Amino acid sequence: MQDQHPFSLADAARVGFQELTASRDALAELLPDLGVAPGELLRAFAAAADPDAALGRVRELCERYPELVHELDVTSLERLCLLVGASPALGDFFARRPEGLTELLAGGGALVPEAHAHAALQAAVHDATGAPIPGDAGWTALRVAYRRLLASVALFDLERTTEGLAEEAFEHVAGSLSVLAGAAIEASLTVARASLAAGVSGPPVRQERLDAVRLAIVAMGKCGAEELNVVSDVDVVFIAESADADAFDTDALIRIATRLATETMRGIHDPGIEPPLWQLDANLRPEGRHGALVRTLGSMLAYYDRWAKGWEFQALLKARPLAGDLELGTDFVDGTRELVWASSSREDFVGSVQRMRERVTEHIDDDELDVQLKLGPGGLRDIEFSAQLLQLVHGQYDDRLHVAGTLPALRALVSGGYVARSDGDRLISDYQFLRVLEHRLQLEGLRRTAIMPLDPEGLRVLARASGLAATGPELLETWRRTQREVRELHLKIFYAPLLSAVAALPDEELVLGSDEARARLSSIGFRDPDGAMRHLSALMRGTSRRARIHRNLLPVLLQWLADGTDPDYGLLAFRRVSEANTEAPWYLRLLRDGTEAAERLTRVLSSSRFAAELLESIPEAVAWLERDELLRPIGLTALLEEMRALASRRATIDEAAAALRTVHRREVLRLALGRLTGVTTDGDVARGLDSAHTALLDGLLLALGREEVAAGREPIIAFALIGMGRYGGGEMGFASDLDVIAVYRALDGVAPEAASREALRRVSELRRLVSDPRFPVDLDFDLRPEGKNGPLARSLDSSRAYYERWSVTWEAQALLRARPVAGDPELGADFVALADEIRYPAAFREEQVREIRRMKARVEAERLPRGGDRTRHLKLGPGGVSDVEWLVQLLQLRHGAEHPELRTVSTLTALHAAVRLHLIDDEDAAHLEESWRYASRVRSALKLWNGRSSDALPTDWNELEGIANVLGLPRGKTSELEERWFAVSRRARAVVERDFFGYTDEPEYRDVP
Repeated sequence: MQDQHPFSLADAARVGFQELTASRDALAELLPDLGVAPGELLRAFAAAADPDAALGRVRELCERYPELVHELDVTSLERLCLLVGASPALGDFFARRPEGLTELLAGGGALVPEAHAHAALQAAVHDATGAPIPGDAGWTALRVAYRRLLASVALFDLERTTEGLAEEAFEHVAGSLSVLAGAAIEASLTVARASLAAGVSGPPVRQERLDAVRLAIVAMGKCGAEELNVVSDVDVVFIAESADADAFDTDALIRIATRLATETMRGIHDPGIEPPLWQLDANLRPEGRHGALVRTLGSMLAYYDRWAKGWEFQALLKARPLAGDLELGTDFVDGTRELVWASSSREDFVGSVQRMRERVTEHIDDDELDVQLKLGPGGLRDIEFSAQLLQLVHGQYDDRLHVAGTLPALRALVSGGYVARSDGDRLISDYQFLRVLEHRLQLEGLRRTAIMPLDPEGLRVLARASGLAATGPELLETWRRTQREVRELHLKIFYAPLLSAVAALPDEELVLGSDEARARLSSIGFRDPDGAMRHLSALMRGTSRRARIHRNLLPVLLQWLADGTDPDYGLLAFRRVSEANTEAPWYLRLLRDGTEAAERLTRVLSSSRFAAELLESIPEAVAWLERDELLRPIGLTALLEEMRALASRRATIDEAAAALRTVHRREVLRLALGRLTGVTTDGDVARGLDSAHTALLDGLLLALGREEVAAGREPIIAFALIGMGRYGGGEMGFASDLDVIAVYRALDGVAPEAASREALRRVSELRRLVSDPRFPVDLDFDLRPEGKNGPLARSLDSSRAYYERWSVTWEAQALLRARPVAGDPELGADFVALADEIRYPAAFREEQVREIRRMKARVEAERLPRGGDRTRHLKLGPGGVSDVEWLVQLLQLRHGAEHPELRTVSTLTALHAAVRLHLIDDEDAAHLEESWRYASRVRSALKLWNGRSSDALPTDWNELEGIANVLGLPRGKTSELEERWFAVSRRARAVVERDFFGYTDEPEYRDVP
């Protein structure tokens, strides 16, 4: 009978079983219950990290759920063995909760998108009626649903391991685990609210009081950095605010919020029917475990501003809003960012961080010191502390280092030249190696551990689970080598002089700078001479031709950079652009021989963050600086042809959108460079921006149409975009919003509901596709009928009915600058015909004039920033852009029907027509135009200077100097910049007071200096 046994002891040994006789017999017993051949069964268990453990879990499943296991095909069985062989704990879970196992094994592992994680866990903690489940029942359901999702991520990770991609997959897996943690905490908070309302633990809290509690849960540590372990403490802090100031006082708010936080934590980590998930740890809060569990936002910010220690800012480096009130969490994170990046300026900051790392090591038990993957010498903490220290030291000057994750931080440090590329690459590889080992150790029992096994069996299983070595001894040798390398690099980076950089030559180190060099840089305007020396060293070190040319040119380039407003940033940007063009043979020739191009480049980089950041994404655009014609905008016709060709050649809508956004970004950069170098005028910029935006929208709509055809869907609507505001008027600057409204018309036979859904889908897709992470483009639909409360798209008939029956005066006013910009031209023309009936009424009654005046006064009262100097507001302040446009628009509303010359979307064209029609005095019109043009120029200059949109003339001297430099004013002329604004705005306001508001006495702002 022995000869008829389907398996031999040699078979069991080849698969990897340790208990050969028992496993051979168990396999034979299993075979009839599984619809697979003997060889297929052996191959399934051969994929398991621990075949013996996998066999035990599969046998248990067979005994308890024979129908489930019998239905498994070969692929599903292999996946089952792979999963439970690496994680017997997940095998035990499915033995308790088999629901969903068949589907998981059939589909394979997958990362869990954030939206799916939140939806699945929220569904788990709500009953069939949609009500949240309070107490232990809700938390049990949460834990079960969480572990099913965890199993999907774990199987994805293990499947990548079988392909030899464990280290490459780590970052994605850690990100997905962070998503799961956030969704679990959000679901636990949902149960906590229901539990307090139901009085499950402690006295019940009225629902209206619960609703008034805004509780933000901010992640710190690995979860904050989106690099979480399989089982790890999730570090958080809790912040509370009241949504209703009258609901209760601060003490009552904190009491309820503390109960909510406590219950949320209990739902995650207290013992229960289903085992805890992990520890939800709030000990990184102010004052640690001795401090209040929950604080208000004001209390939090006051603590960090006044009392926090250096290590607490290091902890905040990874903070991000995780659950609860995300807006409140964002306010906390934003409110502490400046403190985080300024923390390295504190006395003995570096020393304190170094001592804290040493204390971590000192608190490890002696018998664990040499086997700690995480905390021991050469462990994960060495890499993390090294990266964080360099981030904090250099991050006050370099925004590229403002990242939370260790791997993104290491990449940013290498990219910025703060860590030698060879060192950075080694640390990245070592970190991935150690984290994969840590994940596999924790996955086995679903418990927190970072202790490296040294016994042969533990090493064997870990080697098979991680795919990082063929045998246990080989894995141990690789780990020891990694330990030594990490410790060596950690000591080199962490304790070496922080303002030195490694030279390009192997084993050569360059200590940056001398006192004389730093003094020289300070004297010509560099605020951070050490940072400047760092960049100079990176550019000049080595013996290459590139380094020699840089050494020859940099004395002149530095002086040109110093002529700009921000030479420090200019030098940093110059280094980035130079490194991006390392392989371009023309770049060094342009610097060496193209004197005007090199001078233009330094002017742009030290005068405009907006242009410099765009130039970093398109470094080859430096070549345009050599020839004026390359800096002039491309016409709309050529751009439309280029974008339509791109849209038609891409296989998918996302590929087409990416290509279109790249062209759009390129043209905006061209306009910025042209304006900064004086090649183009404000009018050229307005026309160029109009062409770039219009061609982008046209191309995206074309791509959407092609997607429909490719999917076999017949068009059911005609669709058009109508430009509004300054976009509609063709008067955009770099700081202008992209205002549009969407209109559609159902084709014959299409139901109105279907047409509406399709139009809204197109708007949603358009907003997604137009979004450029490197250059934000936001479509603003707020000028649509009913404003923010109205549908994002209306049919032409619905628009007509609305405007004829319900529209208010401001909507007619908004239509004065409406024009078709993209989409169906016939529909666009029909909308304009409709708009003409509304915006150029046959009669504009006096009560409508009064309504316009009241509305303007209300805008000034409500939308001007509180506490700010209203006279400095370029848009809404006295004599600003709004004053001029409202006056011109009032003239158009009153006289447009009678005078076709006023029927234009352009503010200045309408103003000039009003002069010819004697509706406004020549001199008054000149004052209005001067103020409008000057405010528009300053707003654009402010955006070019610092990359941020703002409508207020700043008071900071450096900001004013930056604007003046962009405008081409001599250095030190900031007072002239301000004085001219006050003069032109005062004269324009006088006209507005008289001709718009109808005042006959002296204007209100006559005393403005």
